[in-house]
Amino acid sequence: MVSPENSPEVEEPQVTTLSQTDVETVNAELLRMHQSSAGNVTADEVYLEQSAAAAVKANQVSLHQSALGAVEAGEVVSEQGLIGLVQTEKASLRGYTGTVVAGTADIQQGTTALVIGRDVHVTESRTILLVGQNIHGNVTTLMDTRQALLAGLVAALFASISVLLGRMLFGRR
Repeated sequence: MVSPENSPEVEEPQVTTLSQTDVETVNAELLRMHQSSAGNVTADEVYLEQSAAAAVKANQVSLHQSALGAVEAGEVVSEQGLIGLVQTEKASLRGYTGTVVAGTADIQQGTTALVIGRDVHVTESRTILLVGQNIHGNVTTLMDTRQALLAGLVAALFASISVLLGRMLFGRR
């Protein structure tokens, strides 16, 4: 166990347990975090309880009442979590998520901005945009495919006009 003072880096070959600790980098086979924070985490398995991490790369990630910036993993299980970006083969999420890119995504009682997946199972959840090959369940989306396409075209039009105006007003002569 690491002392409660701020540690710049922790590298353990086997099992690392962090409790009430702030670290920059963690490399371990198995990481357990409780009321701790980390910058970059690389591990085979990661378990977070009331903790936060900026970037996680692992085979398995499980979190409860925790926050993650970006996760790249084989499998992610989140219970009451807050995640910015999830890239995984299999995701089971409850809580708030920005973007999910997964082979199989199971979203229960959550709110997600963007979901992209091959098989998406949704239960009592909300999304802004949902793209999937096989979608199961009741989901509330703020945009359907047509609205998303229209929003993209309008955004591209305004971006093009802004660039042209910028060149005309501030370009070299």
